[in-house]
Amino acid sequence: MPRPPKPSELIETIYDAGLQPELWSEVVVKLNAFIGSQACGLISKDPVSKSGATHYYCGVDPHYIQLYAETYARYDPLARLPRYGEVRNIPDLVDFDEYRRGRFYQEWLRPQGCVDVANVVLEQSKSPCPMLMTVIPGREMLDAEQRARMQFLAPHASRALLINRAIERKQQRAIALADVVDRLNAGVILLDSTCHIVHRNPAADTILAVDDVLRSVSGRLVARSSAANSALRDIFRDTSEVASAASSGRKIPLMSHDGSYYVAHVIALPSLLREGVAERSSAIGALFIWKAELDGRSSAGLIDHTFQLTPAELRVLQSIVDVGGVPETAVALGIAETTVKTHLHRVFAKTGVSRQADLVKLAAGFSNPLVH
Repeated sequence: MPRPPKPSELIETIYDAGLQPELWSEVVVKLNAFIGSQACGLISKDPVSKSGATHYYCGVDPHYIQLYAETYARYDPLARLPRYGEVRNIPDLVDFDEYRRGRFYQEWLRPQGCVDVANVVLEQSKSPCPMLMTVIPGREMLDAEQRARMQFLAPHASRALLINRAIERKQQRAIALADVVDRLNAGVILLDSTCHIVHRNPAADTILAVDDVLRSVSGRLVARSSAANSALRDIFRDTSEVASAASSGRKIPLMSHDGSYYVAHVIALPSLLREGVAERSSAIGALFIWKAELDGRSSAGLIDHTFQLTPAELRVLQSIVDVGGVPETAVALGIAETTVKTHLHRVFAKTGVSRQADLVKLAAGFSNPLVH
């Protein structure tokens, strides 16, 4: 049996397991040594079905762990759980002589050379299967010293499990949110303070694969435009700059070699996304990137309603955004350039902008980047 750890060392290890659940296997070995028992484990119990699951244990042959789960959990007298934080052994809960005649003792505990089991409930929650610290003292009954040591350790183990649960919930939310991000049709790129790419969704992969408006150079995000590059470096210097840019609705305009417009919107990351599932991430912010184009399903009706555009004016606006300038729009719509210019001037007057580039930016603001 290993040397019993000092109480301070054991408590420190328990709280380490609160942050790193994989350490519980090591913790139960130390709990066992500190209590002076033959076996120790963390198990969850369902008091209704009387089923039990052993999560971490030491001192018990795996064969008996399997037998307990498959057969003997339902005969365990301690399936009637004590109140939270109270150490109880078998004589505390049932008639001991009657218990010794039962299957749990005769077929499961006695063959292991043991006579008693003690539990302490570690979770206050209304969980249908609360976690317990379970101790098998050995050939003797649980004594006062072992009971006192279990009672001493229970609050610390309980708090560590609370930390586990809180981290698990946060990780589950982060995983779910990451899954949503990966399903977006707009590109999402998480960046660190040197513009290195920490994470990117499939839509961003598609944008980067074109190697035009944005590209990845040795893992670092680089824009085709020097002005856009400068803006990226300035914004992503630190979290405060990212937060300031995000709160002001800062967008970085991008243009491809064929004249198509893209918009990169700066997003400040909440702590939920700055923390990775397994370890803390270096991401300080994100870019939300989409092509500046009018989608009739998501924006045309809204723009029409907002600026009171006629159908012809809306068609010209959409063509300017999707196709290009006046000559291209005239060809695309099959009308004269003078007609395009007439409609365009009316669009300028109604929207309050005076350049085609500003019109594209305005239209991008109404476009829904989540819809193809």
